[in-house]
Amino acid sequence: MDLHDILTDIHALETELLNFERKYGIRSETLYAAYIGGEEPEDDNWALDFGEWASIYRIWLSRQAEYRNEVQHIRQSASD
Repeated sequence: MDLHDILTDIHALETELLNFERKYGIRSETLYAAYIGGEEPEDDNWALDFGEWASIYRIWLSRQAEYRNEVQHIRQSASD
C-alpha cells in the first residue's frame, strides 16, 4: 500500500467511525477501551454493531501506524 492508498483507507474508516459515534453518542476510543475490557453493551441488539465498530477502530489504528511508518520512510529516503 502506498501513502495515498493508506490515507484513502483512513478517511473511509473515519467516516464509518463517525457514523457509529453519532448513532451511539460516544467516541470510538471510549467504545474500544470498553470493548477490549470486556464490557457488554446495555442493549443486546447493539452487540453486532459494537463488534464491527471495534474491528473498524482496530483497522484504523493499524492504518494510522502504517501511515506514520510510510511518512518516516519517505523522509529518511529523501534525506539520503
